[in-house]
Amino acid sequence: MPEEGVALREKSEFMTAEELIEIAKTFISLGIKKIRLTGGEPLIKKNASLIIKELGKLPVELAITTNGVLVDRFIDVMLEAGISTVNVSLDSLKQEQFNQISRREYFQKIMKNIDLLMKNNFKVKINAVLIKGVNDNEITDFIEWTRNSKIHVRFIEFMPFDGNNWDWEKKVSYDEILQTAELNFGAENIHKLPDEPNKTSRNFKIENALGTFGIISTVTNPFCDSCNRIRLTADGKIKNCLFSQSETDLLKFHRADLPLEPIIAEAIASKKKERGGNEEFNNETVKTLNNRSMIRIGG
Repeated sequence: MPEEGVALREKSEFMTAEELIEIAKTFISLGIKKIRLTGGEPLIKKNASLIIKELGKLPVELAITTNGVLVDRFIDVMLEAGISTVNVSLDSLKQEQFNQISRREYFQKIMKNIDLLMKNNFKVKINAVLIKGVNDNEITDFIEWTRNSKIHVRFIEFMPFDGNNWDWEKKVSYDEILQTAELNFGAENIHKLPDEPNKTSRNFKIENALGTFGIISTVTNPFCDSCNRIRLTADGKIKNCLFSQSETDLLKFHRADLPLEPIIAEAIASKKKERGGNEEFNNETVKTLNNRSMIRIGG
């Protein structure tokens, strides 16, 4: 979260709950089998309960990514909607460090809500973005957490977006994460799990652990060849890749009562082979990127 906060925009620029549901139905009619609500923070959206319940009625797997702060208020709604997997963004297991990164003081509440999700039999995935010199010294602690808890930790490489001061030296690569794990737990005690179709995370498990850990290596070891995801922003724009520098204004066509199917098909067909057409990221190439900040795209 930027220190200066986020500039507010006119409410009319964003999808209403009704528009979101109708557009979701169009995607489902085209073969989408899973919808994930992300943020910013999806649970602060007005009518979040209505949206979750209505999406839960559709023939689609529903999941959510949240910062965990409001989970206790929505857990009954999530259960009613049939959500079984919840991703919680948590970049540190140290309270002071977490507060510094998030610029908020909700660490204890988030940890309690993670426990609440576990007690209600949700599959909980922890998303931790690693930044060298900030929280890369916690890799071992996160993996240790999986030993006696059915928690699924996913380490995410620091990715370049507008305003996040990305620098090549700040990234913690796939190889570095795995080397740290092998050094602390022993290579013979770390088992690679089979890759799922259309994977984003390469997953592992330490010997006899209840949980797992994975690595999402978008920068150093991308998974573009198996990606089947498309993103719809809160203001109704299609991003066919997280790094795409172009967007398709689906909401504009919806409000003009025009058919969305050909617009969606064209947006997907224009998807680049790898990382939104960016062949490589380095300190020079990221200066030319024309993309939103991550908090405006949706985590």
